[in-house]
Formats: sequence, structure tokens, C-alpha cells
Amino acid sequence: MDTVNVANTVKPAQGAKAQAAAPEMNFASKSVPRHLARGAIGFGLIIGSIALVPVAGPATLLAAPLALIAFRGCPTCWMVGLAQTISLGRLERQCVDGVCTLTKAHTAAKATGSP
Repeated sequence: MDTVNVANTVKPAQGAKAQAAAPEMNFASKSVPRHLARGAIGFGLIIGSIALVPVAGPATLLAAPLALIAFRGCPTCWMVGLAQTISLGRLERQCVDGVCTLTKAHTAAKATGSP
């Protein structure tokens, strides 16, 4: 059985139009505990608004859209942000001669401010 070594390479888009068409989305928070708190608030609002319908009536469903503010969009956006927050500062993208690779960030170099 043959094995294939595949590098994670991405060729950058050509031209200004391609860059404007695909903006980089960032859903990360400043820290993991802060992001988890936002998730607890968002999921709490959704679960609470549905669970309280038998007790307080359908007006409690008005709290569910507030979860979108806590999630910065939808629960999927929150999950993407969680992954971004966890990997923040651990990975860096380096592009050389039109080929981009994803590598581990050098924490010692970032702490001293040298490249």
C-alpha cells in the first residue's frame, strides 16, 4: 500500500477582486473563558426561552433572538469562534513564493517581539 505525503498548501487568490470577495471572518474572543461565558449565555437564553413557554407563555420566546447577540450570529458561528479562540497564537500562516502553509507559531519569538 502506497502512502502519500500531502502538505497543507493553499495558493493565494490572484487580484484585488478575489481578496475583496473573500473577507477573513473572525469569531474569536480574547480568551477561552470569555468565549465559554458567551456560549453559556447564548445556550441559556435559547433553552430558557423554550423551557419557560409552558409556565409563562409564548412571550418567553422573545428571549431566543437575544442569543444571536451572544453567539455573534448562530451557534455554528460560536463553535467556529471557539476553535479560533483555542488556536489563537498557536498556529501561523506563512506564504512563500505563492504557496501558503500552516505551521506552529514560535511562542518564544512572539514573547520577545522578534520575527
